[in-house]
Amino acid sequence: MTRRGRRLVSIGIALGVLGLAAALALSALRESIVFFVTPSELAAKPAEPGKRLRVGGLVEEGSVARDGIENRFAVTDGAKSLKVTYHGVLPDLFREKQGVVAEGILDASGTFRADTVLAKHDENYMPREVVDGLKKQGMWQGQGSR
Repeated sequence: MTRRGRRLVSIGIALGVLGLAAALALSALRESIVFFVTPSELAAKPAEPGKRLRVGGLVEEGSVARDGIENRFAVTDGAKSLKVTYHGVLPDLFREKQGVVAEGILDASGTFRADTVLAKHDENYMPREVVDGLKKQGMWQGQGSR
């Protein structure tokens, strides 16, 4: 084999290894992606049970129930509500009618089992998707536009 032929084979092997590495990296990322939804979007198009999701909206007034470190509350976007359970200590800023983002899975009964709860002290720090969902429902009380 000529020198040029060996060089082309080496380049081909290097590109193949690079392509394989890129495919493996993208596959690993696909498994760790968490999709963001509002309660209305989840009601319109239910996710399969066990899929990781991030749900955001406002803590529904009168929905918070605490039993030690077992917490139950509902997240609403004004049109629909989603029951959430969380085992753990809630953030200090967590309260009714405040912004919240919960990450976890939807169980077969339709209850969202959160393993992470983030409370927002005002709408300026809410994810754009939550703000857009609240604006659609007429629940947005923030200043200005995003």
